[in-house]
Amino acid sequence: MSFLFGGDAKPEIRPGMDLEEAFQVVGEFGPYQKRAVAVLVLTQVYMACQSMLIVLVGSTPEYRIKQHDGVPLSQQELPQHVIFTEDIDSIVTEWFLIKQQAYKVSLAGSLFFAGLLVGNVVFGPLSDKIGRRPVYLTGLFFEVVFGYVTALAPSYEVFAVSRLLVGLMNGGIGLVCFVLTQEYVGKSYWAMTGTFTSMTFAVGIALFGALGYFIRPWRSLATVANSSGVLFFLLSVTLPESPRWLYSQGRTERAEQVLRYIALRNGNAANHLTLQRVGAAKAGHHDNGGTGVLQLVIHPVLRLRTMVLMYVWYACSLVYYGLTLGASETSGSRYVNVAMYGLVELPAYPLCIYFINKHWAGRRKSMASFLCLAGSACLCTMFIPENTGTLLSVTSLALLGKLMVSAAFNIAYVYTSELYPTVIRNAGLGVCSMSCRVGGILAPFVPSMRALHTSMPFTVFCLSGLSAGCLGLLLPETLDGPAGDTLEELSSPTHSRVLESKALLYEDDEWRSNHK
Repeated sequence: MSFLFGGDAKPEIRPGMDLEEAFQVVGEFGPYQKRAVAVLVLTQVYMACQSMLIVLVGSTPEYRIKQHDGVPLSQQELPQHVIFTEDIDSIVTEWFLIKQQAYKVSLAGSLFFAGLLVGNVVFGPLSDKIGRRPVYLTGLFFEVVFGYVTALAPSYEVFAVSRLLVGLMNGGIGLVCFVLTQEYVGKSYWAMTGTFTSMTFAVGIALFGALGYFIRPWRSLATVANSSGVLFFLLSVTLPESPRWLYSQGRTERAEQVLRYIALRNGNAANHLTLQRVGAAKAGHHDNGGTGVLQLVIHPVLRLRTMVLMYVWYACSLVYYGLTLGASETSGSRYVNVAMYGLVELPAYPLCIYFINKHWAGRRKSMASFLCLAGSACLCTMFIPENTGTLLSVTSLALLGKLMVSAAFNIAYVYTSELYPTVIRNAGLGVCSMSCRVGGILAPFVPSMRALHTSMPFTVFCLSGLSAGCLGLLLPETLDGPAGDTLEELSSPTHSRVLESKALLYEDDEWRSNHK
């Protein structure tokens, strides 16, 4: 793996090392880091099961209604006259969520995604302020608790509220979990850990489809799917705080302790490891009046960078979920379909690992290319007849588009974490994920544009993919660049390139003079 993701050369221990040099001594991806990252990556299986839960527990079986002398039935009388012709146990069959009550299934799903949106915004800045570990452990604990509330809900109202709260925790710890997988290892392994995180989420979707096939009662399915969270919580309790976050906050001695602990568990001698001392302002104690999300607005480089990234994430989500809805119209077993929607993403990740570490491609060109290819696949669907049975069909092109946008989505995670300094990384990921959720919320409405013209939905996906790909080319390349830890590092030529112009450089100089 080292030839793909970085070497293992270790410099001699010397006083005042920076973090990247320290990781060379400690081990960029040693045995202990592999175990810690494995726990975090496998937690994605649990999070995927929670994300997909409503797809199976909200299944609506075939049913017929016995008419009572032709008189319309009230909602109270409906349960006595409904006969479900499919042997399915779901919230629909338990609480008779049909006819006028059918919207409640979609509402429960929408509440989960609303929770994701809020969790992205709240947990990101919070973990930048108080630490990755306490936010991650607290969020995972309460997600498991609310997951059991879902499984034991005595009424639809309790079920719906529990889905909102599970979504809130899921959205928050998803970001923190991803950031921790990056901050435990050397920068040359960030691409690999980010890719494995996304890949495991896709595997989790497929495993949930298999789990649903063998466990049909919805309460049993929700309980078993949630129980894996207990195991991952117990395994996560022993994880240390992020040394990168500790260093960015000026807690250098504590960061050194964590690095020495990692080195000891890796079998490396680093008893005398010392890091560079940084000033309080440089370490991220923002005495300049702006913290967290506010810095994304007032800092000239971060502001423009965030605007571009927000649109890229929005377009990725819109195209990804929009194409998923289109592909979900295929007939067959719902359990097989759920599994396929996860498995179709897997080929995207080896592509990411290969391309984003090549100097002629890198993060920027790879992400832009995959987005443009996704848009092009949607463009090609307009020239294919609807009901062709050949290999080249609308469905196959839609799945190809999903494959491409899945790759772009994965790169966006890795790329975004590298574009933001440590002190504001979670806040940046949180805001980008918020725009991602907006794209996901809007995606179900795009297929209804077929009423205007049959090719209109794919036109929207095509334009979104192509425009996001072109905008992504404005961002700086981060391959082999130094990892930023503080806001002041953005003033260096390596970190400040985005929409470069004399006006931006002048504005950046003015910002630095006002925030010294």
